[in-house]
Amino acid sequence: MTSIHDQAMNYVYQQVLQRLLGFFSRAERTALQLLIQRLAVAAGGMERIGDFKVLAVQSGVRDNCYSLALLRAAQLTIATRAPATFQLRIASLRLNGTSRAAVENMHRTNSALFVYDDPRVEVLMVDDREVLPFDHLTWISDAGRESSRLNLLLIGHRRAWHGGFDLWDDGYLATGEFYGQIARWDGGVDALLVSDTPRQQKQFIDGLKRAATKAGLKPSPVGEAGHAGLFALLDELGSDCYQAFYADDDQARWRPEERFETCRRTTCIEIHDLLVSNLEERWSLLTEFLGFQPDELSAQISDNEFVSASISAHVRGLQASFVQGRDYESGVAQYLQRALVMMRRKRLPERLCEQAIEVFGNPATLGDQRARAAVEAQKNLGLSEAQLVCLLFAPFIEEGAGLERFLRQCHPGMLVAMPELHRAMQGQPVAEQIMQWMIDVSGLPVSLIGRLYRMERAPGSDEGGLEAQIQCAALQEAAGDPDTGNTLVDEWSAGH
Repeated sequence: MTSIHDQAMNYVYQQVLQRLLGFFSRAERTALQLLIQRLAVAAGGMERIGDFKVLAVQSGVRDNCYSLALLRAAQLTIATRAPATFQLRIASLRLNGTSRAAVENMHRTNSALFVYDDPRVEVLMVDDREVLPFDHLTWISDAGRESSRLNLLLIGHRRAWHGGFDLWDDGYLATGEFYGQIARWDGGVDALLVSDTPRQQKQFIDGLKRAATKAGLKPSPVGEAGHAGLFALLDELGSDCYQAFYADDDQARWRPEERFETCRRTTCIEIHDLLVSNLEERWSLLTEFLGFQPDELSAQISDNEFVSASISAHVRGLQASFVQGRDYESGVAQYLQRALVMMRRKRLPERLCEQAIEVFGNPATLGDQRARAAVEAQKNLGLSEAQLVCLLFAPFIEEGAGLERFLRQCHPGMLVAMPELHRAMQGQPVAEQIMQWMIDVSGLPVSLIGRLYRMERAPGSDEGGLEAQIQCAALQEAAGDPDTGNTLVDEWSAGH
């Protein structure tokens, strides 16, 4: 670049910084200085900051956009004080559950922070294990969509049918694998920025270990707490977390292969204690500067970040009506009750609670809500209602131990074909109609159903009982015992 171009770009960066700082409170300016100190210490001194590279994983949710703004402010502030500033890698993972709204929030945030044209910043996305330049206009590829769909089903089917409600654990495993690979791509990074609270970090690590166990891996039960032990855990799990399910050539490799380092030492820089302002104080920065557009209700009551609130409520209804012998409405009502406990514990505005009640607690509109959720699950996850119900029963593991139960409850006309179904899962030839029925009802090819057939259920996957405990938690909290309620609700939110 010419010196004139450099000067022009530096002026633009200074303008971005000044406008960004204009939205910061005094406490946030203090937090910014503390962040700069942490970065300098992690780099080994400010004189080494120019050779230091930080990874920020981008999800497009509210607090994630806010954290990236703080990190960008640190990068630009150091640039005004020192000969060089740190390098920044911003990376996102495309999964079927990633919403269009989240991707648009990522793009608006990146544009506002002026990172696309800054040579000190890489903006990347991963789709079907391929590292690509970030493009908000490109949706997940067909191959990525199919891989995400199959992995969700395979991990989900290794639970016990009466166990914890952890159908979406693949999101933890895919995200963990993504962390490990993007951290060693193209020279690697030196540090991962972590804005999650210790409780959120524990939930993620617990979910990652639970999913890894379902994938046939054996994560160590010990290790450093939270994200401090993340990369050691990822080293244990290896570079292909799904190898137990697939033949060697059945899944895409991480690519471009030649650009991944064999090993890279990456530390974590935690900043959860630096996120000082409350939501109301952050709102102008988020909406006016970053262009963040919230889906407030979904963000506050979803079971986890890998599936929407409407799909979570829908599957609760299906579980009640097909598995538990109740009706669909009672399952959604139970979901709503849990959500309201969480929302009121977090002291969210009452208007959000009222909105949740209107969406999920109105009998007059529940039928329409169910239909919309079914369409969303088909569109975003590639799963029909029949396939979601099959996932709830997990009938294939342990040599089809739950198959008869599943058929009696959901497909009694297929009971006479049970011997044929077992033969198909054992790899023996059966009628084409039998094979097609298995594919249609499960969403899986028969070869992968056969893999599940030969697997035991994952250790610990039959743990449950929080349905009853959550009722107790709500009563305890109402009686003035919030700590007990907090623990149970957070455990429920993380793993159920």
